[in-house]
Amino acid sequence: MLAPPMLPVPPPTYAGTERVVAALIDELVARGHRITLFGPGDSTVNCAIVPTPERSLWSTGYRGDVATYINITLARAWARAEEFDLLHSHVETLGFLFARYCPKPVLTTLHGRLDVSGVPRLLEEFKDIPLVAISDSQGRWWPDLNWIATIHHGLPLEGMPHSDEPGNYLAFIGRVTPEKGVADCIELARRTGLPLRMAAKVYDPHEKRHFEEIVQPAIDDGVVQFLGELAEPERDALYAGALATLMLGAWPEPFGLVAIESMAAGTPVIARRAGGPTETIEHGVDGFLVDDLTEAELAVSRVRALKRARIRKRAVARFSPARMADAYEAAYAFLLTGDGARRRGRAEEVRDGVPDKVSAKV
Repeated sequence: MLAPPMLPVPPPTYAGTERVVAALIDELVARGHRITLFGPGDSTVNCAIVPTPERSLWSTGYRGDVATYINITLARAWARAEEFDLLHSHVETLGFLFARYCPKPVLTTLHGRLDVSGVPRLLEEFKDIPLVAISDSQGRWWPDLNWIATIHHGLPLEGMPHSDEPGNYLAFIGRVTPEKGVADCIELARRTGLPLRMAAKVYDPHEKRHFEEIVQPAIDDGVVQFLGELAEPERDALYAGALATLMLGAWPEPFGLVAIESMAAGTPVIARRAGGPTETIEHGVDGFLVDDLTEAELAVSRVRALKRARIRKRAVARFSPARMADAYEAAYAFLLTGDGARRRGRAEEVRDGVPDKVSAKV
């Protein structure tokens, strides 16, 4: 299992990829799989760990380019590839060459959006490598890629605190960036007269600028209570006590862990009708999908009528680590046997220009 170098697995505070990787490893180990994590040395997940680097970058105060460290991760995994049946990459597009030429099968789960920074051109170049999407929305622009599956994330949600009674504030959890809809969340709080409690990361320069321009004035006005990054117990309590959790970013969120965490606490989600939340939130059941702030106001006026116990029950069942691991085991088996092995052979034929290589391998 190849993880990014920025945070340990699992992370001490809010993060996405690292929490999912930790949940997947824990479930696979419980099923008897032998897992080795290539990732930060301060990870505490229950498996063998190959440090790349010795300490997670953000814990050391590093805020620079992480590509060099991801390449170290790839190099160390490649050097030991023959020890494993299969390698599972979570380091995004930097792992594509590794996935193509590694001597053992490599499955790549893509966690980010795929329509920026030249990624579309890269995807067109690497149509052969096996990929997993984390939502149908994420992969819909490239139906001809080698998608093995769409696998929604799973987390251990059974222990989430929850309440059947609606709270009296709105919640925002995530990053202070324009694509997360911070300005719209604040404006909705102003329009509805409800306080907005924000548990958010402010690391990068653009996040700091957005905080100063958008969030700080709302704090000064008493609209926002800014809590910074919260550890898991405090964050989960924030979910459980809210009237609703807001996800108003006008961008194609690839999945949106915030949605499933909030729902597991019984708290409905009011989300922009875009990206992964359209697959995880059932409109009028788990929350509301809106197109603009006027609809978001309507959603706030109706959200108290939703059945919070039902929301929690559905989320815990739909987004469990067991369900996620079942899907990944099927993907691994597909790559190692049958059609998956034949597909790998065809990909190698295309890459190497050896017309009869497929039949020889099969």
